[in-house]
Amino acid sequence: MTLPTAGFQTRLLHADHPDAQREPNYPLAPSMSLSTTFHVPHPDFKEEHEAYLNPPENSQDTKIHVYSRYTHDTMARTEQVLTSLLGANALTYSSGLNAIISVLNHYAPSVIAIRNGYQGTHASIELYTRGRDVRIIDLDDEYPKVETTPTTDGSGVKIGGLLVWLETPLNPTGEARDIAHYAKRAHEVGGYLGVDSTFAPPPLQDPFKQGADIVMHSATKYMGGHSDLLAGVVAVKDVKEFNRLWHDRTYLGTRPGGLELYLLLRSLRTLGIRVARQSENAEKLAKWLHSLTEEGEPSPETPQEITGGRVVRYVWHTTLQPRDGKNDPRGYCEGKDFDPSSQMTGGPPTFSFWLRSEAAARILGQKTTYFQAATSLGGVESLLEHRWASNRTENPHVCRISTGIEDFEDLRADLQQAFVNVASLS
Repeated sequence: MTLPTAGFQTRLLHADHPDAQREPNYPLAPSMSLSTTFHVPHPDFKEEHEAYLNPPENSQDTKIHVYSRYTHDTMARTEQVLTSLLGANALTYSSGLNAIISVLNHYAPSVIAIRNGYQGTHASIELYTRGRDVRIIDLDDEYPKVETTPTTDGSGVKIGGLLVWLETPLNPTGEARDIAHYAKRAHEVGGYLGVDSTFAPPPLQDPFKQGADIVMHSATKYMGGHSDLLAGVVAVKDVKEFNRLWHDRTYLGTRPGGLELYLLLRSLRTLGIRVARQSENAEKLAKWLHSLTEEGEPSPETPQEITGGRVVRYVWHTTLQPRDGKNDPRGYCEGKDFDPSSQMTGGPPTFSFWLRSEAAARILGQKTTYFQAATSLGGVESLLEHRWASNRTENPHVCRISTGIEDFEDLRADLQQAFVNVASLS
């Protein structure tokens, strides 16, 4: 009997498994490939020798390798799982920023539409624009129809046009943007839509379903999940476009190392379980934090000195959308015209809140026990960051939470005692 299509978590565990008929004794935990070069098969092994002399450009299951910058077993298995996970042809990179740069080089846009988001993305765009005539416009500006040049590599990519870069959910607030809306606007003028979906990995969000042309993840975060590797991922639906990205990665030398790929593959096995728990914890925390604001309704046992907006002024999270933005201390809001549940199956595990006191925001992470005062996000442990410390363009009242897999009640109690501790600073 033929098995039905495998589910999400099953594919994470088995998408890269070798064929037992060909490899009857394969290891369940894949080996880590560290070799940079591989032995040439003897000409008597005609099939293997031919494959070595004419290696497939992008085969994720080739057993014949030439040089690790092209392919090797650990990279092939990792990208097999990622391709199954994302429902698109996936490549790995040495970091999330490297993945962003690869997208910029891939489309070579002369106009980039973007607003806010991760400061590293803006720094990468600044590097890309050096010596180039590139115009940066706001995400909601009118999109120009720009003349493009078809590439000659058979990929069908047109370079030199418009790239709309959409980060959703947004760093650091965790609010969602309407992917379908921006896809429609970009495509109407012949542009491309790139989505940074780092804050909402599968199974929370699939930007391709809403019309994204290319999807990027910082695999350092949820895909890695253990705060011990740097990697990036880019995925596209069309295999010819994938070939172009593969070629660029090969000759820019931007693939991850063997150890990072091994750690990433290990982490992908539990992605679904980890993210589900992190998302659930984050939704509960966001609702509890919102109950402490002026708009909220705290439970009777909550210490009075931290309720009514005395400590927490505002909370951002997709579960609190849509909003009109009237009470947003930044003076604007994200996603006020759509319900994020239309494109997400759960809220992001990372989000932010605004403290009444800047002094309290600076010290809060030092008053917690389970929340670690550190930057980054996506690990199994919960982090609480005074965002200004990592991004000086951010308001110093903002703290960002990366929710881990601890017991929710312990996380809530930890934040509550920390709020009580800093209440006198508000």
